[in-house]
Amino acid sequence: MHRKMHRIGIFMTENSRPLVAVITGASSGIGEATARHLASAGYRVALLARRVDRLESLAAEIGDGAIAIEADVTDRDALVAAALRVQDELGGADVLVNNAGLMLLGPFGSEQKDDYKRMIDVNLLGAMTATEVFLDQLTANGAGDIINISSVAGRTAVAVNGVYAATKWGLNGWSEALRQQLKPAVRVTVVEPGAVATELPQHTTHEGMRQGIQQLYSTVEVTGDDIAEVITFAVTRPRHFAIHEVMARPSGE
Repeated sequence: MHRKMHRIGIFMTENSRPLVAVITGASSGIGEATARHLASAGYRVALLARRVDRLESLAAEIGDGAIAIEADVTDRDALVAAALRVQDELGGADVLVNNAGLMLLGPFGSEQKDDYKRMIDVNLLGAMTATEVFLDQLTANGAGDIINISSVAGRTAVAVNGVYAATKWGLNGWSEALRQQLKPAVRVTVVEPGAVATELPQHTTHEGMRQGIQQLYSTVEVTGDDIAEVITFAVTRPRHFAIHEVMARPSGE
């Protein structure tokens, strides 16, 4: 049996191995902030993203065994290689934060068909693939956590975010099924942020949308650190207590 033991501020397994958190999309925003917060809570962190230069800088800053792994969540082979490194170098994953995501807004139509595929591949299939690849590690000791970063758009949609919302609604539905399948050994938590001051709006390719979105997000006061605190709180609860869903947004939204 495996449980979290609090020793001098460090969460550890029964065999005295520090708990390990794997974070996708860790090169910026919520993922980067979550890596720092979990490391501060005593977790060893594996940082996954495409921008390996940023990951290496973050890993060096965090220290304490943090590792940077170049991995695109749409590339299963890269995720399998990442999982092998996590197992070999850190002893396996106890927490998986599925944070990698894209928000490519605009009216539905043929001109953005490539954006739709990218969002489905990253936001939905990417989270599923990462979970599938790391699932054996998360279930090995009977006390894992999966955090899926969804969105307020997983609850409601507007005219210009239809496919983005579809990916987040899909993530929410899959997460609930996964929760029922894996309980109580693995807790599944969905975090649904509203507007957060991150790079996410910069991905928008629709010219008519980009300027308005960036202007809107330039005034947002909620940061990646705010969401990272929620994630850290959820995974550090005693094993008898599970937080299944959190919607978190600016107080004026």
